[in-house]
Amino acid sequence: MSNTLHALTFAPECGGRNTRKDPMEQSTIWWLLAGTAIGIELLTGTFYLLMIAVGLAAAAIAAHADAPLTAQIVVAAVVGSGLVVGWRRYKMTVPPSTPANANPNVNLDIGATVQVDAWNPDGTASVKYRGAQWDVASNDPALLSPGAHQIVEVVGSRLILRKQ
Repeated sequence: MSNTLHALTFAPECGGRNTRKDPMEQSTIWWLLAGTAIGIELLTGTFYLLMIAVGLAAAAIAAHADAPLTAQIVVAAVVGSGLVVGWRRYKMTVPPSTPANANPNVNLDIGATVQVDAWNPDGTASVKYRGAQWDVASNDPALLSPGAHQIVEVVGSRLILRKQ
């Protein structure tokens, strides 16, 4: 009986190594977890899951290098959390982007000049711009004087102006 057990788990003809295989290699499990994290990231748009997926891929590489399971887990945790913390720090140093309605890279009307002939008592006016009549408002209601104004924002069909 002991010879049979020995023959199942230990094969001298293979150099004395354990020939019994697990149902799935550890590296395969790590790669599947990384792929799942990437799939969820694609569905949700959460960029942080991509960092976690890189940590899981690093653990898969550690598994390919025959690192023990504990080391694989530590690699996944250190790489994944390190990338998340690094990305978070980077995002804290970058100034927030301008909203689309005030971003000249998105809306080409931003920065254009219009001529305001007269302001209404409610702080609005009507100007001709690009061949059409537009409702306008000032970003500083205290400075409602006729003349040239610069478009600083587009809110719906209303232009927000700044006195030049």
